[in-house]
Amino acid sequence: MRLSSKFVVPALFLLLCLTLPSLSFANSGTDFSNGGGTLSGTSAGLSLTGSTLVAVSGYNGGGLITGNLGTVTFTTGALSGGSLQMGATFAPGGIFTIDGNGTGGLPSGTLFAGTFSGTVTWTLTTLANSTHNYTLTGVVTGMMGGMSVNGVTVQLTINTGKGFFNGSTTISGGDTTVASVPEPSTLALFGTGAFAFAGALRRKILAAL
Repeated sequence: MRLSSKFVVPALFLLLCLTLPSLSFANSGTDFSNGGGTLSGTSAGLSLTGSTLVAVSGYNGGGLITGNLGTVTFTTGALSGGSLQMGATFAPGGIFTIDGNGTGGLPSGTLFAGTFSGTVTWTLTTLANSTHNYTLTGVVTGMMGGMSVNGVTVQLTINTGKGFFNGSTTISGGDTTVASVPEPSTLALFGTGAFAFAGALRRKILAAL
């Protein structure tokens, strides 16, 4: 069962992520999904490196593109409350970059470059079998295709077992949706949906274990 969950969970994450942009950003949204990569953390912030961009939908009005499309990297602001093990908040700031590698008609180079424009939440969830997952959620602001955009990113870690975050873990799947002129109510709607989605995904993970 553990072997199958390794493949089923990311696939479920990707499928469900791709349904969110139409609900939250109408026709103006662009959705980026990523998987894998190392998430490291200290009191100075959380940093993601080596995560693969695996799907893009709506870039320049285009349809869904999948494959090894590039990379997603970010660094948050410093720890502002809580703890890395039990859940925390991080200050706005840092960097958030999505780069394409020229595959599937996407440009080779930076697709989105920005920063965390609000507090970043780092949420611990303890599953029924006493193992743990962490979810990072934050609002991002930056530039995409020469336009100013805002959006939300949700990044879910792999199950860390019965131990807690010890400074480094792997991302199971992530989703970042941005739009050129999102209304505040739209961002709030997406943020609420993101938390609900993360909860649903955790239940899928538990069922797969």
